[in-house]
Amino acid sequence: MRKLLMVLSFLATPAMAEIEEARDLMEEGRFEEALEAFWPAARSGNADAEELIGVMYALGLGVEQDFVRAFEWYLRSAMKGHPGAQSGVGWYYEVGLGMPAPDLTRAYMWYVLSAIGGDPDAAISMEEVIKKMTPEQIEHANILIDDYRVWMYPFR
Repeated sequence: MRKLLMVLSFLATPAMAEIEEARDLMEEGRFEEALEAFWPAARSGNADAEELIGVMYALGLGVEQDFVRAFEWYLRSAMKGHPGAQSGVGWYYEVGLGMPAPDLTRAYMWYVLSAIGGDPDAAISMEEVIKKMTPEQIEHANILIDDYRVWMYPFR
């Protein structure tokens, strides 16, 4: 068991180093280089890298601003349980950015999942979006939340 843990920690280290390097590049304003540095981790399914690529597309940092692509990158990360990306997905659904129309049911669902995951701002977003929802939308959102929660956060 100890050897397995050592191997797993060794395998995880390169991806984390790539992400930290890419974050440093972003802070320096070297966005094109940051994007290139994020790609290996994102291709491997790293939720942090996926979320940060979503940020780059959302804000047009080193890439042409593209809300549809930003949403897709956030969604990849959110499905892996990344609370920040889950809030991002909720916001996109709330305002309807990059999609045909807002979807308050899914916005609320993602905000709740984000709050379960530990995003401190998600509770505020939940309170704001629920004010705009019908009782039917809230009921449907709670059904979806239960569906997602059992596999995304099985122990919470």
